[in-house]
Amino acid sequence: MDGVGKTTWVIADGYLPAWSTGREPEMTSHEAFCVLNAGDRPAIVEVMVYYADRDPSGPFRVTVEGKRNRHVRFNDLVDREVLPLSADYAAVIRSNVPVVVQHTRLDSRQAENGLFSTIAYPAG
Repeated sequence: MDGVGKTTWVIADGYLPAWSTGREPEMTSHEAFCVLNAGDRPAIVEVMVYYADRDPSGPFRVTVEGKRNRHVRFNDLVDREVLPLSADYAAVIRSNVPVVVQHTRLDSRQAENGLFSTIAYPAG
């Protein structure tokens, strides 16, 4: 299955709510990206986060072993800096090998939670 996917993916609509309802960490409002690496070699993934009113954050680095997937919450990208809450953002995700990226949002600011998931834009 080598070669499945692309090396550059874009998530244009990002937002991390400042509050949540429900049990943490399961019900913490968050956004995540899931990376599928169907190939044999590890995927070295770099994430850059862009904003409307400030300089970008990153690169954040994540490794996804071959023939594995990995879910990463944007809230958990803290090795460079903590991403701001209540701020619109976009992300560019690049990998050294082809991967597939999916974007998911859980908005639990009210008891009636909202969840959506969509494929990221394959730009590479």
